[in-house]
Amino acid sequence: MRFAWPVEGPPVLMGILNVTPDSFSDGGRYLQLDAARQHAEALLAAGATIIDIGGESTRPGAAPVSEQQELDRVLPVIEAVCALGAVVSVDSSRAGVMRAALQVGAAILNDVRALTEQGALALAIEYDAAVCLMHMQGDPRTMQQQPHYRDVVTDVRQWLLARAAACEQAGLHRSRICLDPGFGFGKTSSHNLRLLQQLASLCAQGYPVLAGLSRKSLIGQLTGVAVDKRQLGSVVLALLAAQQGARILRVHDVAETQQALQLWQAMVQA
Repeated sequence: MRFAWPVEGPPVLMGILNVTPDSFSDGGRYLQLDAARQHAEALLAAGATIIDIGGESTRPGAAPVSEQQELDRVLPVIEAVCALGAVVSVDSSRAGVMRAALQVGAAILNDVRALTEQGALALAIEYDAAVCLMHMQGDPRTMQQQPHYRDVVTDVRQWLLARAAACEQAGLHRSRICLDPGFGFGKTSSHNLRLLQQLASLCAQGYPVLAGLSRKSLIGQLTGVAVDKRQLGSVVLALLAAQQGARILRVHDVAETQQALQLWQAMVQA
């Protein structure tokens, strides 16, 4: 399935489906194929346009898994969710996993390492895949150990634009690219807040922007609530990102976020 990033209209929702034992919010809940399929069906019914399937946790401190482990986790789920007629994104940095996912129907490569791993960019070009390039300082095991920027908004924006330009120069069409500032990936709470406050400056660069703030530690640090109590905070942050111009919202709580967007859109159009 070929997917075109949205350039107009209300933001689209990317529903999160982690098939991992150790993801920070829903690790272990959807390891069984039936449970994963049912959750995908619920996300779609609630209003998700994209189902983002990941088989390796990228939470702070997460340990890597082998490529075969990742393939074993994600491929049956991707096939099952594609059979529902869904647009599927694979959350991976490995070219081997990406290729296998595309071959069974995935349409989007959502890469926290922005296609920098060996073979990933060439694969995206070969398949003319839609891609999401994310900014991350460091790697998941170490990224929250004293992240530092001269100016986080400028640094992240310039890095993403340079990476997008490199992908285009290699042969990936500009229309296939979405940018993600990587909230929570090698950033302090202050960094995350500044990125959100000035997200419009990234959205003004001509690429669709994805915002992934759902249930992240920023909410816990600011409010003191546990990860399973962060639905309301997640919806608020998603709405703030949308108001800044984010075109894609990666969320756990699809129904609640959809309702907030509908109310905002009604107010805008009144």
